[in-house]
Amino acid sequence: MEETVENAPATVGVGPWEGVWPSDPHWDPDLLAHGDTRNVVDEYRYWQHDAIVADLDSKRHNFHVAIENWQHDLNIGSVVRTANAFLAREVHIIGRRRWNRRGAMVTDRYQHVRHHPTVEEFVEWAQAAGLRVIGIDNFPDSVPLETYELPRDCVLVFGQEGPGLTPEVHAAADATLSIAQFGSTRSINASAAAAIAMHGWVRRHVFGQHTIPQ
Repeated sequence: MEETVENAPATVGVGPWEGVWPSDPHWDPDLLAHGDTRNVVDEYRYWQHDAIVADLDSKRHNFHVAIENWQHDLNIGSVVRTANAFLAREVHIIGRRRWNRRGAMVTDRYQHVRHHPTVEEFVEWAQAAGLRVIGIDNFPDSVPLETYELPRDCVLVFGQEGPGLTPEVHAAADATLSIAQFGSTRSINASAAAAIAMHGWVRRHVFGQHTIPQ
């Protein structure tokens, strides 16, 4: 009787190109010859890295994402990965320059990441860029994300796990939004909060959906 292998590893990506190679300049000869195992959607299989970034740049959304990094927050990699998935314009690291890239799953190669050593520098940059600073945290003056009209041109700012947003960012924000919770915990993971907020922007400005509870 033939043995079945139930836990055999799945093939990742695609193998070498079969047939006549395409000639457009965005194709990568090395990937065409040896296959493409990168973590990219099928549309970008066999594309050169720079060609992928250029194509993403041509259709990035108007929102930016920022996260404070005063204690080497391990959530930053996950935030970068989600920002890439929702096609954020840029990700901004406020505070320490170094961050753990493991959670990004190499998506930082396709996502523009900018560093700001201080809150003051970040706020000055946002104002010069014409972006509204929107903090995401549970403060007494926070308003519900679910009913807030997220502006098209904005930067969504998240604090590090535990302390949350610093008083400096809270004071500089045009608005601070809270995410509705219904369980026993006081807060949710910073990377989860970032994903919810980014998806809220996408629903509002990409799909034109904004549901306000009756």
